Amino acid sequence: MKVERHDIGVSGSRVLLADDFLANADRVVDLAEALAPFPEEKETAYPGLRRQISPGDEASAYVMALLRQAAPLLRSEFGAPAFSVMEASFSLVTTRPEALRPVQRVPHFDFDDPNVIAIIHHLHTIEDSGTAFYRHIATGLERADVSNSAALRAALRQDGLRLSEMETGFADDTNPFCEPVFFAAARFNRLVMYQGCLLHSGRIGPGFAYDSAPRNGRLTANIFVRLNGGQP
Repeated sequence: MKVERHDIGVSGSRVLLADDFLANADRVVDLAEALAPFPEEKETAYPGLRRQISPGDEASAYVMALLRQAAPLLRSEFGAPAFSVMEASFSLVTTRPEALRPVQRVPHFDFDDPNVIAIIHHLHTIEDSGTAFYRHIATGLERADVSNSAALRAALRQDGLRLSEMETGFADDTNPFCEPVFFAAARFNRLVMYQGCLLHSGRIGPGFAYDSAPRNGRLTANIFVRLNGGQP
């Protein structure tokens, strides 16, 4: 396993990349395929399909194995001795640019709590894809907290409405309201970890196929954990 540590932007927030993370990553794709077809995601702004992984699913053993292997990195890189699992899912981007809602055209943050860590396990080989991190130009913010999250969310909502009028697609490096500070490229069996309060967006290239089949599409496992006993 190869680990890269990046302290990004003015905030110096940690983004961790770990390549060749699991020995049996191909088997995980089989697990996701067995759960297909995935339902459309309606609870969040994720642009596609999402299948929650429940404790009774066969895939839950994969989630636990991944987290056991990730635990030393969570401790050493994010400063907490323990963590609890909030949720886990398999996800596929399937919403085409012309069908995006305003909120899906701009970067976002998942939580305003710095102790929530987002974990993405890439289970695909699609090129020109990954996760980009941003600074919001008008506010200068790269991350949300309880003091600024309401104002940042309102500003992003207005940005999304203006981008919809401009008929833009997914957030990218030409977004007039946010500037990129780091890009974590997707690679098969790469794990990406970062605080869910960071402003970010999935990057979807112009040749993307929007395939809904787990074996062919942009399959990721998305896991959120809450750190206990520490403050990143």
